[in-house]
Amino acid sequence: MPRPLSATIHTAALANNLAVVRRYAPKSRIWAVVKANAYGHGLARVFPGLRATDGFGLLDLEEAVKLRELGWAGPVLLLEGFLRPTDIDVIDRYSLTTAVHSDEQMRMLEMARLSKPVNIQLKMNSGMNRLGYTPERYRAAWERARACQGVGQITLMTHFSDADGDRGIAHQLEAFERGAEGIAGARSLSNSAATLWHPAAHFDWVRPGIILYGASPSGITSAIEGTGLQPAMTFASELIAVQTVAEGQTVGYGSIFCRARADAYRRGRVRLRGRLSALRARRHAGDCRRRADASRRPRIDGHDHRRSDAVPDRQRRLARRSVGSESADRRRRPRVRHDRL
Repeated sequence: MPRPLSATIHTAALANNLAVVRRYAPKSRIWAVVKANAYGHGLARVFPGLRATDGFGLLDLEEAVKLRELGWAGPVLLLEGFLRPTDIDVIDRYSLTTAVHSDEQMRMLEMARLSKPVNIQLKMNSGMNRLGYTPERYRAAWERARACQGVGQITLMTHFSDADGDRGIAHQLEAFERGAEGIAGARSLSNSAATLWHPAAHFDWVRPGIILYGASPSGITSAIEGTGLQPAMTFASELIAVQTVAEGQTVGYGSIFCRARADAYRRGRVRLRGRLSALRARRHAGDCRRRADASRRPRIDGHDHRRSDAVPDRQRRLARRSVGSESADRRRRPRVRHDRL
């Protein structure tokens, strides 16, 4: 007998979330990011709900081809570009747009024999420090791309590291403007968080990802309350057992969960018989053997569990993100093969 699991993709919610992005960035075109099989929702399943977008962004070349096979004739952007010269043949054949972030990719484009010029997004490393040309090298890279016969339109691109946090984007915007000074062309800077919270960075294209699926970029659900975003997936199963655990007893391997006190973290919520119930993670005061000691002194991170104001907001949010957030849940929950549901 198969396990009682089901994942329902809500096409109307996807369409709603795309409309929310348009309200937040009304003057920008949208790259709807569908990387990693549409964040695990299934590329073919989300396509009907997102087809009102201006373009799709993803990582995998095979998924880009699949979008064409689904009937999408608009722009498709390879967010990390390509890895080998044979990839350029596919880019040419299916009229894809590609990021270019290195001299190696530039060389491959210069040597490629193409049926038509390829549109590129020239990526600047403005502070994320993963991919891209530094601001000091950016103009030279742009001039090289402009001189390449195989390159068509050049969009200026970067990626924010802290658009959902206290540090914000000002330092990266400054670096981007310094590196791109005097360079004409469309700009593509904003990820999900910048789309919601930094309108000054919207420019010509925005690249929403996780918000299209109804999740918060910061991993804190309350951060997107009032935006109108809706969850795009409902995951359902059946409860198979209930245990009554006395205070002080533990659950599971390593006894990592101890009967909740008031300071237990919530990992998330489930709906049981129509009511929302909290899921609990391990106690952050340590295990039961240290319980008496922990009740008398603050934890090593400075959080006195007898006080709610013992640590700054930022620290509490980071703690919640590490154990109680949607992003933490995504890392911990089992992978589901949606194509088998």
